[in-house]
Amino acid sequence: MATAFIPPDYFRRYSVTEIFGNGQEYEVDLGCGDGGFLLAVAQQHPDRLYLGVERLLGRLRKVCSRGDRLGLQNVRALRAEGLYFLEWMVEPGSIRRLHYLFPDPWPKEKHHKKRLVQEETVPTLHRALAPGGELLFRTDHEEYYEWVCACVKSSALFEQTEWPDLEDYPDTDFQRQWESQGRSIHSARFISKA
Repeated sequence: MATAFIPPDYFRRYSVTEIFGNGQEYEVDLGCGDGGFLLAVAQQHPDRLYLGVERLLGRLRKVCSRGDRLGLQNVRALRAEGLYFLEWMVEPGSIRRLHYLFPDPWPKEKHHKKRLVQEETVPTLHRALAPGGELLFRTDHEEYYEWVCACVKSSALFEQTEWPDLEDYPDTDFQRQWESQGRSIHSARFISKA
């Protein structure tokens, strides 16, 4: 599978060149699911590099199969847990844009510790992003939206700005599902400070 990035060692950091064969920065779809968003945005922007990170093997196989069928040269998919990837496998400052779209909100209070964005993980997000890099977050869960905004704002490592006017920003399967049920979508954009 040409789309798959299978690291020879899960205990070291990887450069953009090692993942894609070229480039300086790339975009990451963290928790890419079956790749609907990832593959659509990669088709729209063949000049950009995209890495989908997903922990579930069945979903990742779908991403790779569809990516290979489409012949996309600018997409790779990695099986890894999101926070581990950001902490231990990313070359610092190499991610141009981090897409964190409709993650599990872990709504029960006893499960809040499972949320990727915590006050103590914000520096990890910042370290992975290039200066001026973007963290784009979307959810249908208002409490999780407020949680993420509060965690990121508490760090002073990011500036929250308006969601960009991205006409070509594909909807995710979850977004379409929640919108069809009349749920509101909450979007946040954070810019990494140098």
